[in-house]
Amino acid sequence: MADGSSIPVGMAPAAVSAGRSSSMKRFAQRKSTTAFLLCLPLILLVACFVIYPAFYAIYLSMLNKKMTAFVGLGNFAFLLKRHTFQLVIFQSCLFAVTAVVMKALLGFILAHLMHNIPGSSQKIWRGLLLVPWVIPLALSTLTWWWMFDPSYSAFNWILNQFGFANVPWLGVGWIARICTITVNVWFGTPFFMIMYLAALKSVPEQLYEAASIDGATARQKLFFVTLPMMRNIISITVLFSLIVTFADFDIVRILTAGGPQDMTHVFATYAFQVGIQSGDIPLGAADSLFMFPILAFAAFFVLRGVTQRTKEIAT
Repeated sequence: MADGSSIPVGMAPAAVSAGRSSSMKRFAQRKSTTAFLLCLPLILLVACFVIYPAFYAIYLSMLNKKMTAFVGLGNFAFLLKRHTFQLVIFQSCLFAVTAVVMKALLGFILAHLMHNIPGSSQKIWRGLLLVPWVIPLALSTLTWWWMFDPSYSAFNWILNQFGFANVPWLGVGWIARICTITVNVWFGTPFFMIMYLAALKSVPEQLYEAASIDGATARQKLFFVTLPMMRNIISITVLFSLIVTFADFDIVRILTAGGPQDMTHVFATYAFQVGIQSGDIPLGAADSLFMFPILAFAAFFVLRGVTQRTKEIAT
């Protein structure tokens, strides 16, 4: 009896080991595990270059200029009292919202034009229209700066040929604002075009055929077929572009450096001026963090709408 009872006791560790190995094998074979392991390098990069700097910026924003004492929300209160920073908030919102709306409209129009071009000609035009987005932004902005230059402006030369006077493109506040927005629209429109073109190609042709049978006009097809089918991709594209445009630095820095009279500063360029050029790193960090609540508010409502529409389609 003693020998018989000792057999299962001796086999227990082996059984436990076999059970663990089989469970580990099942865990490793799961698609979710494979997906997590494949995404792990990207997760580590995001943690190193996004999450850590974000928390470190929050820490810096609560220090004094010499970074020797904790001041809490003092830097944020100080910025909100400054007229220049109030102008930065207005200019950043004007710059981002106007540029994104223009890019969305122009991208939608270009996508429809591309969608209706038959054969290989579409590929040629699509490649040409993607050139502004492919060229490095700093390089293309330098070209625009040369065209706006008061002494050698190509635009002023054209105006002079028709008898008009020179325009101080980057020397007057509102004109400089329009110039920075124009360059951002020129650069970002191809991204909207290619995203909307992909969405248009995914709309089933049967829907348009059914609408035609019911007697729908081109306008009705646009508002009752195309736009409802593209709502999610439009929302995601607008949100992505809004985030990138709010954080824009190159265009404003190269064209105007925030001038004239700080009328073209956005959050990124003003944070650079205050934090790097003036040597107040905590104040610059506080300035850069003002973008977060604005973008978080926009992201919440956009993603909420996308989620609700996805659930409606699934049900």
